[in-house]
Amino acid sequence: MSAGAVVTVLELVGLYVFATSGALMAIHKGFDVVGIVILALLTALGGGILRDVIIGDTPPPAFAHLTYLGIPLAAAAVTFFIHPLAQRLSFTVLVFDAAGLGLFCVTGTLKAFEHDLGPIQAVLLGITTAVGGGVLRDITARETPALVKADTHLYAIPAAAGAVAVAAAHEAGLPMPPVAVAAAVFVFAFRLAAMLRKWTAPRAWQRRPPADPS
Repeated sequence: MSAGAVVTVLELVGLYVFATSGALMAIHKGFDVVGIVILALLTALGGGILRDVIIGDTPPPAFAHLTYLGIPLAAAAVTFFIHPLAQRLSFTVLVFDAAGLGLFCVTGTLKAFEHDLGPIQAVLLGITTAVGGGVLRDITARETPALVKADTHLYAIPAAAGAVAVAAAHEAGLPMPPVAVAAAVFVFAFRLAAMLRKWTAPRAWQRRPPADPS
């Protein structure tokens, strides 16, 4: 399987899981069917559209191919009917978001290489693809985006680690299909571990006041 085919497959899977996370958050917030569809579409397509506009791949596949629209709509419809099976919607949203994070950081990085960008630019574009849809979802749902929330568990850092791993493997000439799948699984596991173990990014260093001698 070629690198281009890997990007396509992972992106389609990522569309489904990210759309599911958006639909679940909409249900958790009490949105109606219109809100569920909008949040599913924003989450699934937002990061990819931003990536495609940056690299000049226009019109973005989300507008050029019905598959990219149909998959998020299907995910929203399925979630609409089966969401009672999810006992803990908040955590389920995060699990699907972690899956999308892993898939999209890989596809964004690989697509950057397809357009002849350098490794640093590819990593930045991979991160943008991974977090863009989640940021739009959170803003629309009136939530502080997980990307910038001070007490959130590691979010952008797992995506960055996955993008760096893919970029390094690409520069080393390693076969991309197994690397891409392994990197997506790694980011997913990294994000889940961060949530379960409550890992957070360091805050700005503050000097402690001197102890009171009395």
